[in-house]
Amino acid sequence: MIMTTTPSIEGKHVQEYLGVVTGEAILGANIFKDFFANIVDIVGGRSAAYEDELRKARDIALDEMAGKAREMGANAVVGIDLDYENLGASGGMLMVTASGTAVRAR
Repeated sequence: MIMTTTPSIEGKHVQEYLGVVTGEAILGANIFKDFFANIVDIVGGRSAAYEDELRKARDIALDEMAGKAREMGANAVVGIDLDYENLGASGGMLMVTASGTAVRAR
């Protein structure tokens, strides 16, 4: 499955636009990750725990979107957009959404 943020695929011709596809992932950060992230915020640096969760959520959203495109008979998704949000009263949930257009290209 070709997946791209661009509206076209270089060297390929889009034969058919099949529709919009989306994928979502919501992951909760546990109290230990929050605690260590707060320490990193105080002393500076990167939070590997949150970066890992962000990567995992992005991969889940993209995989879900690709699966939906495959079900529609697509072999590519173009115009992909990724959005990131914090959810919950304390912002302890991470949501990643992926959307794009499923196409048949050759």
